Amino acid sequence: MSNWGVTNTENETIQYCFPNNNLSCTRNIKPGAEYIIVYIFISTISVFTVFLNLLVIISIAHFKQLHTPTNVLIFSLAVADLIVGLILMPVQGIKLIEPCWYFGEIFCSIFPFIFYVVTTASLGNLIIISVERYIAVNDPLRYPSRVTVNRAVFSIVVNWVFNCIYSFFILYESLLQPEKNYKCIGECILFIKLEYIITDVLVTLVTPCCLIISLYLKICFIAHKQAKHINSLTDKKAKSEKKAARTLGIVVTVYLLCYIPYYIAALTLGQDTGDSFIINLMYWIVCMNSCMNPLIYAMFYKWFRISAKYILTLKIFKPSSEYFNLFKEDKLSPALA
Repeated sequence: MSNWGVTNTENETIQYCFPNNNLSCTRNIKPGAEYIIVYIFISTISVFTVFLNLLVIISIAHFKQLHTPTNVLIFSLAVADLIVGLILMPVQGIKLIEPCWYFGEIFCSIFPFIFYVVTTASLGNLIIISVERYIAVNDPLRYPSRVTVNRAVFSIVVNWVFNCIYSFFILYESLLQPEKNYKCIGECILFIKLEYIITDVLVTLVTPCCLIISLYLKICFIAHKQAKHINSLTDKKAKSEKKAARTLGIVVTVYLLCYIPYYIAALTLGQDTGDSFIINLMYWIVCMNSCMNPLIYAMFYKWFRISAKYILTLKIFKPSSEYFNLFKEDKLSPALA
């Protein structure tokens, strides 16, 4: 194909994704300023997401005081969010403004799998954190023996393995028959059967959210009940548990606000518009959830702000920096802070 582009009836320049390939898809040329603004926005949000989640990961990995079951679960959530910032946000952002797919046929099949694994793993982490918080509030005396770091790590491994298997089940046609993902060179469309979309809504939205919300309501009820008859020592503990429950509630609320629009669009538009602007926009909103989580930690967890200060000022390179006290004003257990 010798022509680089043509002009349509609306005087818009149309070019080919791969000018030297007769099977290439075509693309509309957008104004240069629009490209620049959107790319700057995508790059900024992606870098910001990676930076914030790296702070969470380094903090929990480095400081011994943060090696608790709760923070191990937050570590897993931050790893999932980091992958979103490194891979999903840039690629999904490019798909949002660039009609051509330049990453090859193999990555076209793998990318949706990575997307599903990471996003469902994030949800699984929220479920585990909800259960852990419920045990901490409902049975605080047996909490240290029932919830340990090893059990938290085991639950994380099970969560990631399950989500890999589940994502393969949902996307196995796309993975095993990649030729269905494009009609011309430069296209990458994800087609999912309607029954699989409905299954996904039940498995990754309705059921887990009902479970998380019910646990959260129980946590609030128990915390309110305990607050009526407590002494000064348990008062600090109850307040801390209530704070942790409130933080969990905000995380879940943000998750729902980011994910519900995608599922509504997927059910409404169906599989025939799997590469439409609206669907890609909904995917991007889903990715934005990974940027919000560390911001929530920064607002509600003082240990995160202190550890971030140590990291940014390079104090973590000092001898025995892993033993720094991150709870100077609160002698309560770090698991509850």
